[in-house]
Amino acid sequence: MLINVNPQLFLTIFDKDIQDPVNEFLFQQPIAMKQPIGILAIFLVFNFFGVFSTIAQPWNLEKEEDGIKIYTRRESNSSLKSYKGVAIFHAPMEKVCAMIGNAKNFDWWGEDFKNIKVLSYEEKKYVRYYYIYDMPWPFTDRDLAVEVTIKTDSATGEYIVVSKPLLMVVPEKPDLVRIKKNWQIWTILQLDKGNVKVTLEGVIDPGGNIPDWFCNILTTEMPLKTIRSLRNRVYSPKPANK
Repeated sequence: MLINVNPQLFLTIFDKDIQDPVNEFLFQQPIAMKQPIGILAIFLVFNFFGVFSTIAQPWNLEKEEDGIKIYTRRESNSSLKSYKGVAIFHAPMEKVCAMIGNAKNFDWWGEDFKNIKVLSYEEKKYVRYYYIYDMPWPFTDRDLAVEVTIKTDSATGEYIVVSKPLLMVVPEKPDLVRIKKNWQIWTILQLDKGNVKVTLEGVIDPGGNIPDWFCNILTTEMPLKTIRSLRNRVYSPKPANK
């Protein structure tokens, strides 16, 4: 979210020629009182912009490969980076959406995902999954319980699938590291000429002893691999499971 600030705000606070009660208080006080108040006002304004500049970090294009663009940006109050992958599929939107929002279609997830279980499911509303993610040696495998909510934006027609951790449902296992901090959003938008825009955005903290700098290296590879795998499945002649 970007904040547009009216330049008049600066004039109202800092221009001593503008006569109003606030300026009279800030600029017409004796020197001993005026200086700390003026400094405080400057500090508050710059602190305000510091906070919102952190929230509104721009996306940086990291790589473009096989028609897929991968962006990253720094998460606020964290050294982790979030990711965004964007690609255009020439395919029916119904099949693309079925691959993401239907609990019967996770055969394209990849061999790193093991023991996938559907905990509960209501068609076109939500899915609750549990699965184990196979980590490369020497890292411990991760497991994750997620709740996926599904909706269609009535104004734009976008199909939106949001994934977030499902806590306190599946007991943790001593030989696995539970991922508790992650979010992911799929956005599917119908374009013209039979094209569909696919966007995958998210961030994940794998927990345990994996340093953030190493996670950030993998941030560009994960969405690239995921979107490519989805596209291969959508382009295959095999229909979506119903």
